[in-house]
Amino acid sequence: MHLSITDAVGHGVQSALTATLCVGSLRNTRRAGGSLLEQADAANLALLDNAPGGPTFATGMLGRLDLRTGILAVVNAGHPPPLLVRGAAAGSVQLPANRPFGVLRHRPYELTQLALQPGDRLVMVTDGMLERGAAAVDLSARVQDLSALHPREVVRVLADLVLDVAGPTLPDDACLLILDWHGNHGDTRDTAAGAEPARASTPF
Repeated sequence: MHLSITDAVGHGVQSALTATLCVGSLRNTRRAGGSLLEQADAANLALLDNAPGGPTFATGMLGRLDLRTGILAVVNAGHPPPLLVRGAAAGSVQLPANRPFGVLRHRPYELTQLALQPGDRLVMVTDGMLERGAAAVDLSARVQDLSALHPREVVRVLADLVLDVAGPTLPDDACLLILDWHGNHGDTRDTAAGAEPARASTPF
């Protein structure tokens, strides 16, 4: 399974074009069979060679999860570190430092691997979930408190919390992506509206 989260610098049309160029390059390279490192290199060159309106960059995190083993290969391109919830503990995962996409042409990216355990939850965020007014939310503690909820519910609750303390108009993009690893991927899934009822949150 492939996953990614990106965040283009700035605001307005130039930022939107940067994000579109970055995501389009990542997607095209992935669909052509490119590795995570090839995806990162392609996005970097796309922004360097075609920057809309002048020099620009985007941070990002790319992942490829082996659904049989729970091994997650990761490239972190200048992005905030993810949070890992394992058992009763939650904390940030320190990853090798790579430059953002669109910065420096001939410097290779580094890949690392995380070995997920059944029951682990990985939370990836953009800096809008962490900085300025959003810094008032203790994200690590809140993620731990919400560990019993389905990932989609956690996204909704955390987004509402950030809006409450930093909104109603946010000064920066605030986005998060949550990956739960349950193990035993070979089991048949029974889903409704994209979610497995047995793992859905209790209504509240």
